[in-house]
Amino acid sequence: MRVLLLSLLMACVFPPVAAQTKNRVNDLTSMVETERAFSRMSEEKGTREAFAAFIDENGILFRPTAVFGRKWMQEHPLPPSTTRQLLSWQPIFAAVSRAGDIGYTTGPWQFKQDIKDAKPTAFGNFMTVWKKQPDGVWRFALDLGIRNPEPKSTTPIWEPVNSQEGSFKRIDLDTARTALLNVDREFSKASADQGAREAFLSYAARDVRLFRNDHFPFVGKTAAADALAPLTTEWTWTPSFVGVSVSGDLGYSYGIYELREKSGVGSVSERGNYARVWKNVNGAWKLVVDVADPLPPETKKN
Repeated sequence: MRVLLLSLLMACVFPPVAAQTKNRVNDLTSMVETERAFSRMSEEKGTREAFAAFIDENGILFRPTAVFGRKWMQEHPLPPSTTRQLLSWQPIFAAVSRAGDIGYTTGPWQFKQDIKDAKPTAFGNFMTVWKKQPDGVWRFALDLGIRNPEPKSTTPIWEPVNSQEGSFKRIDLDTARTALLNVDREFSKASADQGAREAFLSYAARDVRLFRNDHFPFVGKTAAADALAPLTTEWTWTPSFVGVSVSGDLGYSYGIYELREKSGVGSVSERGNYARVWKNVNGAWKLVVDVADPLPPETKKN
């Protein structure tokens, strides 16, 4: 959580309606460069070392459900090994809040069982939510990804192009978090009542990105909604946590989803983690990233 002392002092001097201005291109660039430094450390020193260095104090990993990552890594040290696995990745899309306090990155990853292997053995895409620390350093608050087929081409190096300066008014975080939590819950109810595709069309932004295992990310509202159309089961979920920027324009949520027979009394056919990024569009929360990762079959609950 950002240090609020300065803001409280400023509020005593200026009216609460006074807007603040933030150079978003600098925030976006620094966040993307942090993501790249994160990947470089994974390649040079090891994935566990990189995650330990770049995770927020309360950052979330999924092992297999949500855990506080720093604590989990301390309690589960890596066993000795004669080989070193290699996880590498790069961002191809990113965005930050107007306040520059939270943002997210997405992009492809690849994995080698041993750094000496000629070719990767697994591929996928990640979504990482980032928080800026009181000292201005970015640390990740949440990381979740999917597996997909091997890409047919190499992803070109991507550079952030957002050069806007964003003005914002500091919001009441408790009120904003409650509102976003209710939206996520209402989305689940709509999915149960109307079906996954229709609910998704109602809540998704035009540029939404949908991440599902065994597929490359679906980009755009229609493509993402159509990917959900084959669902013959009821898709619902329970949010565990939501976070919101102090500027009120960007937020995220995560929790557990379930697929079950549409009658509502059938057993669970799939259970998994989800993570979402939300954008406030003209006063309404709209979904911009949706990631779902199934849990191992033995973790299903009827």
